[in-house]
Parts: sequence; structure tokens; C-alpha cells
Amino acid sequence: MAAESVKSEALPQQENDNGDSKSSQKTVGSNGEAENQSVSKRQRKKQQKQQKWEEERELRKQKRKDKKQQRRLERHSHQEEEGGEVQSSRKRLRRDVTPSALRLLLDCSFDSLMLSKDVGKLHKQIQRCYAENRRALHPVQLYLTSLGGQLKQIMDEKDKGWVNWKEITIKSEHYKDVVAKEELVYLTSDSPNILEEMDPTKAYVIGGLVDHNHHKGITFEKAKELGIDHAQLPLSSFVKMNSRKVLAVNHVRAQEPCAVKDNTTLHRPKLNV
Repeated sequence: MAAESVKSEALPQQENDNGDSKSSQKTVGSNGEAENQSVSKRQRKKQQKQQKWEEERELRKQKRKDKKQQRRLERHSHQEEEGGEVQSSRKRLRRDVTPSALRLLLDCSFDSLMLSKDVGKLHKQIQRCYAENRRALHPVQLYLTSLGGQLKQIMDEKDKGWVNWKEITIKSEHYKDVVAKEELVYLTSDSPNILEEMDPTKAYVIGGLVDHNHHKGITFEKAKELGIDHAQLPLSSFVKMNSRKVLAVNHVRAQEPCAVKDNTTLHRPKLNV
């Protein structure tokens, strides 16, 4: 027993001689005080870090808000610049627009002769015709006559905005009840008369008919029946066609076949039909 006591007392002294008593106290303490002290330091550092994070939370939030606001301002400024350029361009174009004295009437009185799908095609042609005339530098005075039946139903269902169309006159009446008979000229490919020059005192009628040649010559016969003037565009001088010279309503807009005289100038505007 005495030897064991001496041995146990010598062990701490040996540790002191080796200089390890400090580390030994940290790990061998009977109540774990050194270990608790070490854990407390880590906790304090963690708490300090967390506290700093919390303190800077509002600062980070404000920075994000400032960056977002800056991006919004830059985007808005860029849009204003682009919008200003587009608006200026549009204003310049509108200033350059010179309305034509030419009157163009779309005859929609053939509704009962067409299938529903063909009436739908006519509707699309009228839409394109209207849009092209709105963009033209020399827009004609556009009329839509005899609107009713299937065509009006399709327009009401698929194009409700047509009631707000501008720079177009829309009538349910027949064109002969809208314009004086002596002013009318029906444009039909079956007419023997070649239209070399367009008269601004006349109103030119285009047949609104998509029939795939099922009713050949019907517009020519209508013109003769009503006793109004008729003529055909000189397409052979401007367009090579392998079949009958029949164009869609909006296609005539792409042609410039005739000179249009007024009191002061000589124009060659596109026909908006």
C-alpha cells in the first residue's frame, strides 16, 4: 500500500518534470472545468459571429434594395430612351402621311355565295388590307360596304376590336347607296377596259369574294346589271400571271399599276385593297 501511494504521488511530479502538467489539467480535471472553458470560447466566438450577422442583416437588406432600385431605374431609363426613339419615329412617319383623295370600296354583298371557311379567309384579307392602309404614307379613303351575315358574325366573334377601327367607313348598306352611281367604277378582271389612270373623283369598288373561281365573271355581270363603269387593273404590265387575273382583296395593295392625278401632283400610290 505504501509503495502504491508513493507511485501515485510521483506520477504528477513526473508530469511536471516533462512540462505536461498544464495540458494534463485540461483533460484530467475531476470536474471538467478546463473542458468547459474551452467549449465556452467556441460558443462565444459563434455567438459573436451570429450577433454580427444579425447586426448586419438590415445593412445587407438595404444594399439589396438599393441594387434592385438601381436596376429598376436603369431599366426604366433604357425603356424611355427606346420608347422616345420609337415615338419620335412614329411622329415623323405620321407627319409624313398625306391622305389620298382616292376612295376604295370593299363590296361584301357576296356573303351568301361563300362557305364559312371562305368568309373567314375574306375576313383575314380585310384585316390585312385595313392594317396596310393604316401604315401607308398615302392611305386611301377605305369603305367596307354590305357588312352583315356570316362576315359580321365572324368579325364579332374573332375580331371584336373592329368596331374601334379608325380611318375606315363601315356600312351595312350596299355601295350604290353609299356613293353616287356616276362616281362608281367596279374593278373586275373580266372587264375589257384597262385602267391606265385613276381618277380621284371616282370611287373604285373591289369585290369581296373568295370563291375559288366557282362564280366566274360575277362582279363584271353585277357592274353591267347596275349600269356602273367597270375596268381592270393593267396587271399584265406589272405582274406575270399564269391563270386568270384574280387577286385577293389585300393583294392589289402590293401593285402600283396606275397613275393618280390630282390638282398639283402625279402619284403612284399602292392600292389599299
